[in-house]
Amino acid sequence: MFDVGFTEVFLLALIGLLVLGPERLPGVARTLGGFVRKARMSWISLRNTIESELEEADLSKPIKKTSEELKKIGKELTETPVLKSGKHKSDTAGPGSISAETSKPDPRQESDSGKSENV
Repeated sequence: MFDVGFTEVFLLALIGLLVLGPERLPGVARTLGGFVRKARMSWISLRNTIESELEEADLSKPIKKTSEELKKIGKELTETPVLKSGKHKSDTAGPGSISAETSKPDPRQESDSGKSENV
């Protein structure tokens, strides 16, 4: 944060010794050190609190996990082998099942009905 080297600290100590004198300099340095320590501890506490709140409110982890599960399921569904025999699904299905052919209208009937309406 602050890029203070040894020479800057030495220069500040020398100026403080000249301005404050040798009697008051240790007391002022102790008080200044206490303020710096309190500020640093407050900053660390604030940072830890913010990080813990962000971890609790992190909604991206469950969303990513669910997304990965859905991709896995989709991949499994696309990799499932297709039945390639001559039988239809309706032939292998049990009684009472509706085949795909019975639900589709016959295209020949549609063209016949269209001709009769135009005449």
